[in-house]
Amino acid sequence: MNRALPVVRLRVPTDEDAVAWHRVFDDPDVMEFHGGRSAELYVYEELTARQRRHDAERGFCLWTMVDESGHVIGFTGAQPWPQDWGPTGEIEIGWRLGRAYWGQGYATAAAQMTLERLRAAGVTDVVAMVRPGNERSISVAKRLGMELAETFTHPRFNEEALCFRLPLRISHTE
Repeated sequence: MNRALPVVRLRVPTDEDAVAWHRVFDDPDVMEFHGGRSAELYVYEELTARQRRHDAERGFCLWTMVDESGHVIGFTGAQPWPQDWGPTGEIEIGWRLGRAYWGQGYATAAAQMTLERLRAAGVTDVVAMVRPGNERSISVAKRLGMELAETFTHPRFNEEALCFRLPLRISHTE
């Protein structure tokens, strides 16, 4: 049974969003597949500033996810793959959600919006890099229509990172 996805808004991250991201991601469950512990506030301050630049330069970034009540619940978006291993030169879509919002469809709804924005920006295909065992993210990738295409050896975790791919067909209405 398909259920309706929740209402979610995406916005370019603000300075205040760095504090909100720090708060909402300060949970070992949220950070399990991202190094295991929360980053310091300055990391989110630098990340939100970088995302504002990405949006201005590329037309996409990691956007702040806001629920129907106006609460910051995480981020989703895309950026060039930043590592020197894996799908170098490709655009990676990603999402991270506060624990209280898991299992409600927010990541899928926001990621679908991200795909539409990427199509509008002229991006032709995307990847999603997911660590093995991150079943929630694997499920979101599959709901988006992504398929496991290849694996890359993750140099820090000594495991195979899963690379999902999705071609973005630009729809033309006549």
